[in-house]
Amino acid sequence: MVHELLVLGAGYAGLAAARHAAHHARHHGSPLRVTLVNATDTFVERVRLHEVAAGRDVGVHPLSDSLDPSVDLVVGRAEALDLTGRAVDVRVGDRVRALRYDTLVHALGSAAALDGAPGVAEHAASIAGLEEARDLARRIATERPRTLTVVGGGLTGLEAVTELAETHPDLRAHLITSGPVAADTDPRGRAHVLRVLDRLGVAVHEHTRVAAVEADHVKLEDGDLLETDLTVWNAGFTVPSTAADAGLTVDGDGRALVDGTQRSVSHPDVYVVGDAAHVDGVDGRALRMSCAMGLPMGWSSADAIAARLAGREPDASPFGYLTRCVSLGRRDGLVQFVRADDSPRRLILTGRTAARVKEMIVASAYGGLKGHGRSRLQADTVLSLARGSARRFPGGRA
Repeated sequence: MVHELLVLGAGYAGLAAARHAAHHARHHGSPLRVTLVNATDTFVERVRLHEVAAGRDVGVHPLSDSLDPSVDLVVGRAEALDLTGRAVDVRVGDRVRALRYDTLVHALGSAAALDGAPGVAEHAASIAGLEEARDLARRIATERPRTLTVVGGGLTGLEAVTELAETHPDLRAHLITSGPVAADTDPRGRAHVLRVLDRLGVAVHEHTRVAAVEADHVKLEDGDLLETDLTVWNAGFTVPSTAADAGLTVDGDGRALVDGTQRSVSHPDVYVVGDAAHVDGVDGRALRMSCAMGLPMGWSSADAIAARLAGREPDASPFGYLTRCVSLGRRDGLVQFVRADDSPRRLILTGRTAARVKEMIVASAYGGLKGHGRSRLQADTVLSLARGSARRFPGGRA
C-alpha cells in the first residue's frame, strides 16, 4: 500500500526531506508517494539574502531543477492543519484544497521577529525573506540613503552590514548589538571581525539596546538618538503559528517539540524539521535556527520515516555542530570551528580563505539539494561539504 508523505515548505530542510524521501522510494523500495507544498515554485538560498539586499541577483532557482520527477509539487500556501483527519488546507490560487497524508513533514521555517521594539514593524526593513531583501535593495538604489543602521549583531546582522557597507562605500553604516560582536567565537575570530568592520567604516555599538525605531532615527535605551535614513532589523526570528494552532506541542517560542528522529512528541505521524522544530543538541539545549542544521534534519526525517515503514528503529543520536561560517563582504569571512555544543575551538580561518570556504559550503548546500547530472563521486563530495557544519553525534559525544 502506498504511504502518502506530505511535506510543507521547500526551504533547505523541507526540500531535503522531500528529495531524500523520493530517493528512498526510488532506490530502496520504500512505499512512499511524496507531495511537496510550497508558496512559490522556486527555491530560495536564504543564506544569500544579504547578497540580494546588496543588489545581486543570486540564490533563486526553479524547484523543478531540484525535484525528482516522482515528487508532486503543489504551489500553494498551507493555511491549517487537521491533525485528527490527517489533512492540510492549502490555498492554491483562489481556492482551498484539502491534501490528505499518512505522514506529514512540517518545514514552514521562520520569519523576522518585528516586535522587538515599538516602531520596528512600521519603520524597519528586513532581509528574512526574498521580497524583503529585494525591497531593501530597491530602496537603497532609489532613496540613496546616507546612513544605514543594522540592528542585531548575530551572524545574519554581521553578513548584512558588511555586505552593504562593502557594496555601498559611501553609505555610513552602524551596527547595534545587545552584546559583544561575534560573541560566540574565539577571541582571535572576534578580533578579526572587528578589524573588518573598522576597515569597512562600520560604526559598532556594542552592549546597546534599541528602545524604539522611527523613520529617521533609532532611539536607544539610554535615551540617545541615532540618526539614520534606513534601519534594518535582524534581532531575532519567529515561527508561524501553524503548529501551535493545530495542537502540536510547542515550546514558548512556538517551535514544535520533537524527539531525536524529528517526530513530534505529541503526534507521531507528524515530523517537524528546520527552524520550526525545537531540537535538543548534545548538551540538552535547543539547537539554533540555521541552514547548517536544517539540511541534516530534513535528511534525518526522511530516513526515520523510511526506517519505520520497514520495521526498523531509526538513528536518534543528538545533532551537534562542526563549524560556524560568516561572510564579511565578498572578499573576507570567518570560519569558526566549534565543538558539538557550538562552543568555539581555537581553530579559525579568516580572510579570503574563509570567504572561499563559506562560498563552497553555501554553493554545496544547494548543490546537494539539486543533485541532477552529478556523478556519485561529485554527489558525495557536495553532500560532505553541505553536511560540514553539523552532524549526528552517537552517544552524545561533544
